[in-house]
Amino acid sequence: MGEGLQHDADEGEFVGARLDTGLRAARLASPPSADEFAADIEPKNVPAVFRGVTKGWAASSRWDPLHGGLDYLLEKVGPDASVEAMMSNAGHVFYGDLRSHERVSIPFFTFIQMSKSYLSHMNMASDSSKEHGIIEEPDCTVGMCSSSSENSEQVYLAQVSIMNAENKERCSLEVLKEDIQEPIFLKGKSFSSINFWMNGPHLRSSTHYDPHHNLLCVVAGCKKVTLWPPSASPFLYPMPVYGEASNHSSVSIEEPDYSNHARARYMQEYSERVILNCGDALFIPEGWYHQVDSDDLTIAVNFWWKSRIMTQMLEHMDAYYLRRILSSEDWWIRK
Repeated sequence: MGEGLQHDADEGEFVGARLDTGLRAARLASPPSADEFAADIEPKNVPAVFRGVTKGWAASSRWDPLHGGLDYLLEKVGPDASVEAMMSNAGHVFYGDLRSHERVSIPFFTFIQMSKSYLSHMNMASDSSKEHGIIEEPDCTVGMCSSSSENSEQVYLAQVSIMNAENKERCSLEVLKEDIQEPIFLKGKSFSSINFWMNGPHLRSSTHYDPHHNLLCVVAGCKKVTLWPPSASPFLYPMPVYGEASNHSSVSIEEPDYSNHARARYMQEYSERVILNCGDALFIPEGWYHQVDSDDLTIAVNFWWKSRIMTQMLEHMDAYYLRRILSSEDWWIRK
């Protein structure tokens, strides 16, 4: 087992310790060079936060919802374009299992209009507060603001392709690639995909990991990301590897059931939370669990690429490595 994890023989369960210092996310005031990233950051397989990554992107000004960004996006993408959206059955929470959400094709125009309606409502509420002498400071930690945006809080433009190396068809938002730049420290990477993420009111994604290295870049708004190392799996109760959403935790974000997931009571002790404001980027190594809370009208772009280990994995060896993993002495799985 990884550091920070120990077993209490008397209680028969795990006892958490605080996240090891070596696993905490690095914070860099400016983006590294490609050589620095390749030599000092990526090989460690530990998250890192970089400030000012999207500063030079045209998207950083053109996509800003508070300064005409919604109209710009609609004009750029086109009124007749359709995108695949996630529709949640659980309000503002988007769980990975198929019973909690569905993917549907909606006109991009419809989503933009929903976002504009929500923004208009928030502006009216703000004006009313000022009129009555109430001063409210914007805060990324504020929760869902209003039930009047019920429709938009259940719709999430999640992982909409700007570029997809495996999809031979034209990506629905390919035109937006003109407004973003490949971060200099990712120069030479062969991206599996580049994706667009946009949400209306406050939204939560379920705890999961990705099978690729991930660079999450916030273009507008704010995201709070909670991170767990792969060794924290016992706390997170991942879905069965042979079922749907196998890379997602089965622990409820809103109401954890400790009677069924006893070890989950320690999961926060083994986690770290980082706040990403406009311009910031977070490197999330493959296999690291993360749960994301998005601020109102948040827009992000992420880059996925295979790690060095995964690029060297040959398909004909998959069965061998799987058998080795399943036969390993992971006693906590057998309990």
